[in-house]
Amino acid sequence: MNLPSPGPALIDRQMHALFDLVEADRQRQCAQILGEANGRAAALRAQARAGARVRLVQAFEEQRLRRRERIGAAEARLATQRRLHDQQRVAALLRQAWQQLPGELQDLWHEPATRAAWVTMVLTSARQRLPNGPWRIVHAPDWHPQEHEDLDSDPAAAHRFEADPAITAGLKVMADCNVVDGTLEGLLADRADVEARLLRKLEARP
Repeated sequence: MNLPSPGPALIDRQMHALFDLVEADRQRQCAQILGEANGRAAALRAQARAGARVRLVQAFEEQRLRRRERIGAAEARLATQRRLHDQQRVAALLRQAWQQLPGELQDLWHEPATRAAWVTMVLTSARQRLPNGPWRIVHAPDWHPQEHEDLDSDPAAAHRFEADPAITAGLKVMADCNVVDGTLEGLLADRADVEARLLRKLEARP
């Protein structure tokens, strides 16, 4: 028995149903693919933002490091320049002081009060360092032993006094081979020591 052929309406409905199934499957697959693509894109964007943040932080850190290095180098150069300036200033002051010192000491020798203090200092040092007299005392021509009363009352008063024209100021005391040199020339003989003392004086100034 022959089955009746489906009518055009049925075939049309079946085709529409098949198209709907195909379209639904296509939309499902597109949505899945699009969702996966959006997920990958979001992950890539997040990774890119994280990488950008890391690179930005690194760039900032490198800039800060370079800035600190430049500041440190500038501060080091400034400190070096200051040290050189201070050294040059101190050297100039020492040269000036060394040039003025002989005249200042001669002025002190020519003043009776400071000359007496000068002689006392030399004799005190001699009593500490030399054997008991008599001593040989060589002095500047403009000084007389009578100016110092301690010499007259000294138990070993048989000292021998000699005026030396080569001595511009001060005196030196000799016993055997020992000498306490309190002359201007003797006081200035060790320039390094004198400058070290002057430097300490300069550093102590406010």
